[in-house]
Amino acid sequence: MIFVPLSFLVSLYLLVFLVRLAWQGRGNSGGNGLFLLLLSVHIVQSLLVGLRWGYGVTAILPLLSTLAGLVPPLSWLAFRDLAQERRGLTWRDAVHLLPMLLVLVLLFVWRSGVDIVIVATFVGYGGALLWLSRLGPDGLVASRLDGSLRSWRALQLTGAVLVGSALVDVLISLDMLVGGGRHSPAVVSVATTIVLLLLGIAAVAVGQAESEDDEEEAAGSATAAVVAPESTGPSDQDQKLAGELDRLMAERRLYADAGLNLSRLARRLGSPARAVSHAVNRVHGMSVSQYVNERRVADACRLLSATDMPVTRVAYEAGFMTKSNFNREFLRVTGMNPSDWRKVKASGQMTSV
Repeated sequence: MIFVPLSFLVSLYLLVFLVRLAWQGRGNSGGNGLFLLLLSVHIVQSLLVGLRWGYGVTAILPLLSTLAGLVPPLSWLAFRDLAQERRGLTWRDAVHLLPMLLVLVLLFVWRSGVDIVIVATFVGYGGALLWLSRLGPDGLVASRLDGSLRSWRALQLTGAVLVGSALVDVLISLDMLVGGGRHSPAVVSVATTIVLLLLGIAAVAVGQAESEDDEEEAAGSATAAVVAPESTGPSDQDQKLAGELDRLMAERRLYADAGLNLSRLARRLGSPARAVSHAVNRVHGMSVSQYVNERRVADACRLLSATDMPVTRVAYEAGFMTKSNFNREFLRVTGMNPSDWRKVKASGQMTSV
């Protein structure tokens, strides 16, 4: 029987998603390009892990170590791109290539130092990602509001997995010192495969959240984020910003833009994204994505009541990118699904939304 390493199956699994996401985003290459690159690196890593620990090929170890020095910085750059109003890389971002370059140098001059650099890189960038996640879904100002919750959860997962992977490496080093490395090969193989799978899933989740043709919501994002109101009351500036946002939503129907994000809203208001997020949190007691989705649901209710449009068309007219997200948000706001709401409204049993 032919032996197929588990990591090969992980590569195939991730490759299917890579092709799908690349096809979906063919008209929006800048939206998730870094995540497609990150996913490609995970696929190559999984193949190399299978060759090393499945078939004993040691010649690929330098390449495996080099890619390990690239993954954390690339993960940081991809998520940071969603957290800044002006997306894209600059020449200053070349500094994030230093961990990979340092690994390359150490492979020739001090191999024992490679593991130290990799562990430090995983911990450092993993911690930075977890720190970035403290801002909540609204911190990803360039993420499409329809998918910001999923992107935020993928951010948390990536940060946690990077830190966890570093801890596993430390345990493996201890096993080498204390037990002679008896369990290290099995631990490395299994742990690396799991880490790559989880990192790949996180990259896929963001790619789907930012893709124009996403059809399904990822598992685990079925409930809306709960955002606690700010401990301090809204200031006059918060009230002014929130009022201006309400006006724009009513007059311009900004919520109907399925690609709407916090950065775009902030530019329309002429204010920093963080100020807009704080104003919505303090005045309305919810995140910006929840605020926009409630506007969309209200418009969907109007269309369901006043027209005979199919439910799917109503969802798109109101600004939802996916039917699944529309159904989930409609249920959250109204307590029933769109079809049942229309029936009840038509029967005259409901007087208001």
